[in-house]
Amino acid sequence: MEINKDMTIGELLEIAPEKADILLEAGMHCLGCPASQAETIEEACEVHGIDAEELIKKLNS
Repeated sequence: MEINKDMTIGELLEIAPEKADILLEAGMHCLGCPASQAETIEEACEVHGIDAEELIKKLNS
């Protein structure tokens, strides 16, 4: 399955928990936070000042 910016953090971690390391490296240290589970990857990137397109490339590689 291809990861996209509209997928929630919760969905991503459910289907690919091994991708958590990439999120942590990018600066998303609140993966266990209930609010983050419902945020899209794009929304989380905006909050953390991360380039969503670059992160999506890393998550899909």
